[in-house]
Amino acid sequence: MHPFRAAVEAHDAAAIEATLAESVVFTSPVAFHPYTGRAITAASLRGVLRVFEDFRYVREIASADGRDLALLFETVVDGKRISGCDFLHLDETGRVDELTVMVRPLSGATALAAAMGAQFERIQAEAAEQLLREGAGA
Repeated sequence: MHPFRAAVEAHDAAAIEATLAESVVFTSPVAFHPYTGRAITAASLRGVLRVFEDFRYVREIASADGRDLALLFETVVDGKRISGCDFLHLDETGRVDELTVMVRPLSGATALAAAMGAQFERIQAEAAEQLLREGAGA
């Protein structure tokens, strides 16, 4: 089991962040453009932890070299059941450098978009605060 999966299943935001490459590219199922960087990706994933209910991975599929993973999951958002997949690509150190999330059905994706939209200002503030701390060497 990849450390990203273990961290998500443990709801451990710090451990999730530790699995991310500095320049990770996060493609959200509810945003038009991908997000680049550990700070915004980690803040987004903390937002996801706040809105997902009864989250569980149900299957893990890995490429022969282990650098590409598909983690199939089920969860609930605002009473809507969602099936989805986290597609991960790992860099040479084993950190996640690409994370693409897809979800279905449309009613679940719509509920997720609304729930994450409500988190957006907090996510932006958390990411900006982290970047300031990192820039100050803290």
